[in-house]
Amino acid sequence: MAIPFYAKSEDNQGYIKNMEVIAYDDLDGGSIFQPQLWRTDDGKYYLYGTMGQAIGILDVTDAANPRFIKRFQTIDPDLYPRSSNPKCQVADGLLITGMCSGGGPYVPGMPPKTDLPAEQCKQGAHIYSNKDDPENPAFLAYWDCGVPNSNGVHRFMYNGGRYVHLSCEQRGFEGLIYVILDIEDPRNPKVAGRWWAPHQFADGFIGRHGFNPNAPHIPEFMHTGWLHYPMVKDNLAFLAHDGDGMWVLHIEDPTRPYVIGQLPLGPFASWYGGASTHTCLPLPGRDLVVVTNEGERYMWFVPNNDPEKQGKKIGTMAQALNNLHMVDVSDPTNPVLIAEFPYPEVPEGFPYKNFQQLGLGVNGPFGPHNVHEPMSNKPWLDQRGDRVYCCYFHAGLRVYDVSDEFVPKELGFFIPPNQTRPSPMPGPKLATTEDLCVDDRGNMFVMTSNDGMYVVRMLGEE
Repeated sequence: MAIPFYAKSEDNQGYIKNMEVIAYDDLDGGSIFQPQLWRTDDGKYYLYGTMGQAIGILDVTDAANPRFIKRFQTIDPDLYPRSSNPKCQVADGLLITGMCSGGGPYVPGMPPKTDLPAEQCKQGAHIYSNKDDPENPAFLAYWDCGVPNSNGVHRFMYNGGRYVHLSCEQRGFEGLIYVILDIEDPRNPKVAGRWWAPHQFADGFIGRHGFNPNAPHIPEFMHTGWLHYPMVKDNLAFLAHDGDGMWVLHIEDPTRPYVIGQLPLGPFASWYGGASTHTCLPLPGRDLVVVTNEGERYMWFVPNNDPEKQGKKIGTMAQALNNLHMVDVSDPTNPVLIAEFPYPEVPEGFPYKNFQQLGLGVNGPFGPHNVHEPMSNKPWLDQRGDRVYCCYFHAGLRVYDVSDEFVPKELGFFIPPNQTRPSPMPGPKLATTEDLCVDDRGNMFVMTSNDGMYVVRMLGEE
């Protein structure tokens, strides 16, 4: 029997259940993060995603034959050698890129990016118009968050309209806080409102890690509580706050956001995972929020690692469960955890008995990364309130039926073949699914670490 077209070899085909792969694109030898879809008035579909100092642009009108158009350069590497675009959003004919100039998790062999002159740093957001020419976005404005050599803007939400919801560095605060950016005039963005957890206010105080916004985000800092990702539905903001769980804010007046509820989730996250509360996704048409605790990529880890570099030896401690949680927010002042998603099914013939070890020889911080994010003003996205799509790092793409919110059920999976490209990371070269978006035609655009994009569909669905 012929091996699948996307396989790396007969012995490296990946694993698949109830799904089919309809296309693969190597993304010009790169990787894309936080893919964003845009449908033009004449029905063409474009995909945008961050690629370091550029945005990758693809035409995916024919999802079975994606066309990589270009790397659209957003940062001049000669002027800003260590700045990058971690994430982007597209809506209302605008392409917005978050920007950072330093900080970030410490990776062995990769020193933190710090101490560049301010004039060599970009951190904040670039705003472009992609409405008239989706393949050549037009620059409109740069907004600077004001903290050079920092994480700048990380994950953020833009559902069209006047306001952009940012996780953002601000002078005088420890870690990223919630910033609402007013782009009524997209050529002149300005801050409308801000909110922070009380312990983040550090102006005049010695912070928990010395209040250095340029410091690498070592695990102790990752768990002290800072905003990873704000998501908004109607007049409520659901903040995935690393270390604090989920905060619920009322934002009818965006100049004065205020807290109405909180759900701590810290015990469910690994000490050396990613963002212990990564995403709080409101499901369309339902009073439910799916909350994710981020695992981590095993390529970053080396057994018997140097404790001076990673804080603690990975093999000497149990790692807590990173998972997806179902939260009832029918009363947003009292969010209630009502269900846990099942452990990802281990495929028949998989070389390991579970996803915790995967050849590391130690217990790694396994868990999900990110989920598909339907938004009300983006009708070209899948808007189902009974489905959850998740890139589960080394467990691959997972799709869940959540029609019964108390009993989430796994419908299928796709674990890509293990990557074969050269990698600077010291750990095993495992297949790693990072981010995805799903269009209104049922196409799942799955981004991997260092191994391009797969386009996947559920079997038996038109």
